[in-house]
Amino acid sequence: MSAIELSISCTDCVRRFTPDCGDCLVTFVLGDEPEELTLSPELADAAGLLSSHGMIPRLKFRRVASEA
Repeated sequence: MSAIELSISCTDCVRRFTPDCGDCLVTFVLGDEPEELTLSPELADAAGLLSSHGMIPRLKFRRVASEA
């Protein structure tokens, strides 16, 4: 069970505007032009459970590497 809120900004994702974006949990929830998704710990757990059983797309977010 998650203990933290899940917050995802699509502008930080390397998969934005790729085919993976179209089959991601964020796009599934927000539509074709997602920007940011925030889920409570309970909703994040529910999404993880549904995703693990193939009922909804899994989260495909991968953060853009920061330049050091």
